Amino acid sequence: MSGRTNERIRIVQLIESLDYDPGGAERLVLALATGLPSDRFDVTVCTTRAVEGNLVERVRAAGIRHLPLDRRTRLDLLAWRRLTRFLREQRVDVLHAHMWGSNFWGCLLGRACHVPAVIAHEHTWAYRGKPYRRFIDGFVIGRLATVFLTVANRDLMVEWEHVPAEKVKLMPNPYIPRPSGTDADLRAELGVGADVPLVGTAARMRPQKALHVLVDAFASVSRRLPEARLLLAGDGPCRPRLERHVAALGLADRVHFLGMREDVDALLRALDVAAMSSSFEGSPLFAFESMANEAPLVATAVGGLNDIFEHGRTALLVPAGDSEALADSIVTLLRDPERRRRIAAAAHAELESYTIERVVERYVALYERLAGRSQSPRAVSEPVA
Repeated sequence: MSGRTNERIRIVQLIESLDYDPGGAERLVLALATGLPSDRFDVTVCTTRAVEGNLVERVRAAGIRHLPLDRRTRLDLLAWRRLTRFLREQRVDVLHAHMWGSNFWGCLLGRACHVPAVIAHEHTWAYRGKPYRRFIDGFVIGRLATVFLTVANRDLMVEWEHVPAEKVKLMPNPYIPRPSGTDADLRAELGVGADVPLVGTAARMRPQKALHVLVDAFASVSRRLPEARLLLAGDGPCRPRLERHVAALGLADRVHFLGMREDVDALLRALDVAAMSSSFEGSPLFAFESMANEAPLVATAVGGLNDIFEHGRTALLVPAGDSEALADSIVTLLRDPERRRRIAAAAHAELESYTIERVVERYVALYERLAGRSQSPRAVSEPVA
């Protein structure tokens, strides 16, 4: 512990990049950097990669110190010298690393620089079939980190990766509203009437999201409800394959690819059913956005979705990869407006537990405890959640 009881706690948030298509980890870093009380915390955001985006601009605009390492490749090891020099000179109290690569380097360098507390933070867990990652998580990061935070799958990290159980803490991600609200009428934009059943999602089109499963599910929905339409917002490497898959199934006139959209709230307000088909997840923003906009959700029972939702009460959860189960649940809700309303209202009521203000309070307590500044000190091994 630092013992500097009259000084602000010095925190470094370490992440690869704050890019132009931010996910949950990037949004959390911004929320912590700008949301921690400035009279108690001195925050620095350190990005390791050269490519940056609008979140960095927002960090700087808020007066938060930004430390770019500008690594061009994985082999650019000399760039880490800037971080090690900063950790030593600034006498950092807590180094909080986010996601696998930053977790590895943050733990190694944090310990080498004698940072009192090092936090590793896993935002999505799906390392089955990746033995080297499981080994590094369990026997390098898990041993060097003071605390290993996860948004989901705590038990799997202990059982599969052998991370010391006393170090793994469940810490949910917050609901962070997108900055640009809109009153757009998406149905009017698409020329779709109010009586047309709409199913949709917004996601990065990458393998994790398993959007081909949602398309297969919609093919089954379409056979039972021919008037239904599927809206897919987002972009990514899987989009060309998805477009070919939609065409091969003869669904091109019923599936709308919307591209990248910031007005996800407008999308959700237009939907009758929101859907997620991911093969693995942490605490996805789209799930919280569905709750906020009272869009009833059908999702795969993976990762943090099992912790956020109660099947049958706040969402319908189905096995990952099961397109028919996904289709059955979507059809069930499309045919039952009253059940849609009940599920959406129950989920909306749960959102208060995930507000950014509530989650920041939990991080304040964690950082103060690790830095030895808590008014009611508790053991680091005590659960965070």
